[in-house]
Amino acid sequence: MAKNIIGLDIGGANLKAADAHGWARTIPFELWKRPTELAGALVSLIVQPPDQLCVTMTGELCDCFPTKQDGVSAILDAVDHAFPKIPTRVWSTAERWLSPAEARVDWVSVAAANWHVLATYAARKWVKQGTGLLVDIGSTTSDIIPLNEGKASSVGLTDEMRLESVELVYTGARRTPICSLVGEKVCAELFATTLDAYLLLGRISDDESCRDTADGRPATRPYAHARMARMLGGDAATISESQTMILAQKSIDQQCRMITSAIRHVADTLAAPPDRVIVCGSGAFILRQASLTVPFSPTRLLYLADHWSEAQSSAACAVAAASLGDD
Repeated sequence: MAKNIIGLDIGGANLKAADAHGWARTIPFELWKRPTELAGALVSLIVQPPDQLCVTMTGELCDCFPTKQDGVSAILDAVDHAFPKIPTRVWSTAERWLSPAEARVDWVSVAAANWHVLATYAARKWVKQGTGLLVDIGSTTSDIIPLNEGKASSVGLTDEMRLESVELVYTGARRTPICSLVGEKVCAELFATTLDAYLLLGRISDDESCRDTADGRPATRPYAHARMARMLGGDAATISESQTMILAQKSIDQQCRMITSAIRHVADTLAAPPDRVIVCGSGAFILRQASLTVPFSPTRLLYLADHWSEAQSSAACAVAAASLGDD
């Protein structure tokens, strides 16, 4: 009987799990607020204990941990507590799996390595020859990774280096503060995020059950209007919806420019224009916007959501971890 191998992507705002055969699941979890509850959240994420876990992470960056090394250790402790008898491997940017004990020692190579496991998988599957790009737009960040001859060929391997090379852009579809996109004539407060802009513009559907918002109230259009109104120094009664709609459009236009600029920059580092551009993540819809232009033919774009389920595309790093763990 084939093993049930589960890829596990442990982030600061979301926990993601998937196998290599179509199952995938994402749940919101504010790790920075509830680090001691991580083990329990992992148990609820993966109801059926797997035969093997393939782990990658970004949650070690959360400021509840004194250092990234402490974060890696705490996350691995939680995994061990949640699944004490399950064989576990941890992905390294050295393009290999480590035991948890090895990962604790070589913590630099496993910290924020989820982009690397996905890039490695994408390169091996879709860019075996020639050049390509991986564009993974999530709720918080966007990764733009060059691929070459079946391998990830990023300039940087750490978040510090990738921010410098713009292979990591700290903007995403739900959690980016509006004030970071339009700094002038708005309040420099966490009153609203890109989730509210996309709710107002109809790019993200209302979800009464979701309270992962700037004020903890539901992710619906009326509340999005109220949150965006505060960005303009008013409230839902004093600011019109037409005003918040203008702010929403201005915000996402700036976000699109940021992502487009990074894509162009990374594409220019390739020896030749990318043969394939793999697009995934919960914010992949941003690249479909008519206002966003990229420096290559749309026929080269491969949206994973067109071939996988939305759940798999959103949890692509976990899918990649399970798939590489199954090799």
